[in-house]
Amino acid sequence: MSSSSHRSDAWLTLRVFLPFVAGYYVSYAFRSMNALLGPHITAELDLGAADLGLLTSVYFLAFALAQIPMGVLLDRYGPRRVDAALLLVATAGAFAFARAPSFGFLILGRALVGLGVSVCLMSSFQAFALWYPKERLATINSRAFAVGILGAVTVTVPLEMALRVTDWRTIAVFFALAALAASAAVFYAAPERRRVAAPDSLAVALGGVRALIADAAFRRTVVMVSASQCAAMSLGTLWIATWLRDVAGYDPVQVGRGLLVVNATLIAGYLAFGRLAELRARRGASILPLIAGGVGTASLCLAVLALGVTTGALALWAAFTFSSSAATLAYALLLRRFPTEMAGRLNTTVNSFVFLAMFLGQWLVGLVLELWPRSGAGYAPQAYHWGLGALWLLQLAGLAWFWRGRRLFANW
Repeated sequence: MSSSSHRSDAWLTLRVFLPFVAGYYVSYAFRSMNALLGPHITAELDLGAADLGLLTSVYFLAFALAQIPMGVLLDRYGPRRVDAALLLVATAGAFAFARAPSFGFLILGRALVGLGVSVCLMSSFQAFALWYPKERLATINSRAFAVGILGAVTVTVPLEMALRVTDWRTIAVFFALAALAASAAVFYAAPERRRVAAPDSLAVALGGVRALIADAAFRRTVVMVSASQCAAMSLGTLWIATWLRDVAGYDPVQVGRGLLVVNATLIAGYLAFGRLAELRARRGASILPLIAGGVGTASLCLAVLALGVTTGALALWAAFTFSSSAATLAYALLLRRFPTEMAGRLNTTVNSFVFLAMFLGQWLVGLVLELWPRSGAGYAPQAYHWGLGALWLLQLAGLAWFWRGRRLFANW
C-alpha cells in the first residue's frame, strides 16, 4: 500500500474518497430506484410481483457474475481506469432502460446497469486500501457505505415528488446522466495507482481467488455476510416499500417518508459501527462481537416483522437496517488476513456471493408473494409472513455458522 503519511486528509478526501464514492452513490440510487418506480413500471407494462422481483434483482445477478473477473481487472489495471470505464456501461444501460419498449428490454437495460456499477464499491475499497492506513479502513469503508445510502435517500421522498411532475422514463435518463458525470469524476480527479511490481498473470490472479475460497474463515465470513445482506438489501431496495403499503397500510407519500427514515438509520448504522470498529482496532480488540451482535439484533427484528407486527413497524424496520449494517464490517475483517495486493480479488469475490444471494432473495420474495391472489390494493399481507420468514431463516443460519467458527478469527 502506498504510504499516506505525506498526504493530507483534505487531499485524500478530494482526490480519493469523493470521486470514488460519487460512483457508489449513483450505483445505490440505481439499486433502490425500483422501490418507488416499480408501481409505475408494473402499471405501464402489466407486470406481476415475480416480474418486478426479477426486474429489480437482475441488477444483483449481473453485479454478482461480474465480480470475480472485475476483481482480476482491478488488481491488474487499478481502480481508476476500471471504475471509470464500467460507469460508461451503466450510462448506456440506463438509457436503454429509459427507452425500453418491453419487459425483455427492461431486463437488458437493468442488467447493463448492474454490470456497469459492479465495481463502484469495490474500486472504492481498493483505492482506500492503496492510500489510507489499514487501521482507518473500517471507518473509511463505513463512511463510503453511508454516502452510498444517500443515493437510496435520493430515491425516497425526492423521487416521490419528482414522480408527481414527470414519468419514470425521464427519471431513468437523469440517472444515466448522473452515471456519466460519476465516470468523469473518477477518471479526471482520482490519482492513478502506482505499481511497484509487474501485475500477476491471469493464472496467478485466478489462483489467488481459489486460495481465498479454500480458506475456512473466508468461507464462514462470506456465508454470514451474504445471508445478512440478502435479507437487508433485497428487502430494503424493493420489498420494504410494498410491505409498508400492503401490510402497514401506508399511502405513497407515507411510503416515501418511511423509506427516507429507514435509509437514514442505515447511514447512521454504517457510521456508528465503523466508528466502534475503529475504536476497537486501536485497542487491539476484535470486531467480531460487533458483527455478531449487529446481525443478531437484525435477525430478531426481522423475526418480529415476519409475524406481521405493525405496531411500531417503521421503528422495527429502522432497527433492522441499522443493525444489518454491522455485517459489512466483514470486508475490513478479511483485509486484516490477506495482503493488500489481493484487495481487489478479495472484495469482489465476497461481493460475487453477496450479490448472488441478493438476487435470489429478492426474486424469491416476489415468487412467494405471487402464491397468493393479488387484490387491487396490492399483495396479500399473509404472503409477506412467508417471504420475510424465509429470509429470516437464511440470515439466522448464516450467523450461527459464522459464530460457531469464531475460533478461526483469533487475533483478527
